[in-house]
Amino acid sequence: MGERVEGPEPGLSRRQLMKYAGVGATLAAASTVAGGNASWADEDDRGAAPSSGGSGGSRGRAWRAGDHHIHSEYSGEFDTSVNPPVFHKGADAVYPIVTNAIMAKNFGLTWAMCTDHGGPTHSKVNLEQAYPDLLLSRRLVPDVLQFWGMEFDAPAMDHHTLMIPRHDDEARMLFELESRFAKHDAFPSDPGRDTEPKMVEFLKVAKGMSPKPLVIAHHAARSASGLGVWGQDTPHEFRNGNNAAPDIYVGFEGAPGHQAGPLNGGARGGYGNYPTHGGYDQMTAQVGGLWDSLLGEGRKWWITATSDSHVHWTRGGSDFWPGEYSKTYVHAKQDYADIMDGLRTGRIFVTTGDLVRSLDVSATSRRKTVAVGETLTLDRRARNDVEIEIRFRPLGGTNANGDRPEVTRVDLIVGEVTGPVSDLDAATNPTTQVVARFGPGDWQRQGEEYVVRHTVRDAEASFYARVRGTSTDELEPAADGLESPWEDLWFYSNPVFVRIR
Repeated sequence: MGERVEGPEPGLSRRQLMKYAGVGATLAAASTVAGGNASWADEDDRGAAPSSGGSGGSRGRAWRAGDHHIHSEYSGEFDTSVNPPVFHKGADAVYPIVTNAIMAKNFGLTWAMCTDHGGPTHSKVNLEQAYPDLLLSRRLVPDVLQFWGMEFDAPAMDHHTLMIPRHDDEARMLFELESRFAKHDAFPSDPGRDTEPKMVEFLKVAKGMSPKPLVIAHHAARSASGLGVWGQDTPHEFRNGNNAAPDIYVGFEGAPGHQAGPLNGGARGGYGNYPTHGGYDQMTAQVGGLWDSLLGEGRKWWITATSDSHVHWTRGGSDFWPGEYSKTYVHAKQDYADIMDGLRTGRIFVTTGDLVRSLDVSATSRRKTVAVGETLTLDRRARNDVEIEIRFRPLGGTNANGDRPEVTRVDLIVGEVTGPVSDLDAATNPTTQVVARFGPGDWQRQGEEYVVRHTVRDAEASFYARVRGTSTDELEPAADGLESPWEDLWFYSNPVFVRIR
């Protein structure tokens, strides 16, 4: 990993950004004509991958930034005084799909996904109205791979990404899952859809599909009333879902969207009960917390960072454009299937404010090396010294706020992997700790990258290692207030596992 980072650099002025928003509205009008007559099979989709979903090897992979949680004008409202309900665009989010794609490209993203809210009979709206607009947007902005999916109304839980693999029947796949399982899609409403067993049933059905979709939880602790006092999403629901479909239900947002909230007097992430820490959900930000508890079981459970863009903060919203502030980097080819494979298998790091442009974490022992998302297996009978190498590449220019962010510290976090827990609501891993903190005097420069190494001596128990870094002087990310999000930047890697057997 770490050879290249592909994608355009941010560079449009505020006036140009607003002009693009206007262009998007014009293009949306065109989509009413073009989309209505477009044949799905005739689409010229340069990025489409074979329907098998295979990644085809690692050659050509680079860190590619994206966003899997973006809203368009199809996050609207329904008039339920009539039957069937009548859908109206633009009630909750205002931008056409193509506008989001244009802005994603401008801010350096090479893949993106609109995830619009559901509602009564919304599955039909997605199929008949939103999907043709997506096809047009793919043609108009071919440099950005644009996935199909939605913000799924998960039974008994908060919203989730439902990402559909790129294939000829992608529209029908989403229609089947949304119409059968989204808790708000039925009209009249059906309370039987809003249960934990229904969520597990949904995941099992998704697991049986080919190619396989992906499910990632959104703003998981937004409804939590305190530190470790959970709301809609609970640890046992994550575990039961991951047990039912471990290759489908693979993680949650580490850094939720709505990060521009403080710029208009609101809370980062819209977390009005208990705040984010450094812009990250408490489930991720607390060392030894829920994420570490899941990793300590050996679960392949990943974190991402998204915009959750509805309305830009300059228009009174709480949002940044896709890629303007938060990025999810996947080590992949510019290929639908390989990007989805990277998300599924954890070849991911996340950053805010463009603090870094690449982040590689590897574990090496006895001439074997693995990277994030992978497992290094060693023999317990031998002496096992494991070298953890961290490589990162700072931005080297200005971010979307015109700042030149600097990494002030990098932390190596290690926890033991002890296997499944008996308490499905367990939310701590007491073995997890920051084992090393590195400042500028500790890392070496190699070309455009900075490198730091740490050796775990004579490892006798299985463990995982993950990395975070910051632009601040905080030893642990503090609970967020109304500080500017641009002054509080963090990046996180996903873990590398070491199995001692």
